[in-house]
Amino acid sequence: MTWHVYALSSLVRNYIYVGLTSNVERRIRQHNEGKEKTTRPYRPFNLILTETYQTRIEAREREVYLKSGSGKEYLRDILGGLKQEDR
Repeated sequence: MTWHVYALSSLVRNYIYVGLTSNVERRIRQHNEGKEKTTRPYRPFNLILTETYQTRIEAREREVYLKSGSGKEYLRDILGGLKQEDR
């Protein structure tokens, strides 16, 4: 089984969510359908990052980094680049 770290960006508020899963498509659907209490007020979401790891431990380490201050800065840089492409 592979593990995925993913980052979602709210389309309506300034909010980035980072998570860990073995099934990215299912998790995004759950977030966008409002099935997750913590992200419900921020939906809908766009997927801005997915990374695949062989072990849950590796994925968890990356998730912890992306939730840190410098990790969030990294994600905001990615998001800024994505928004530039839309122009």
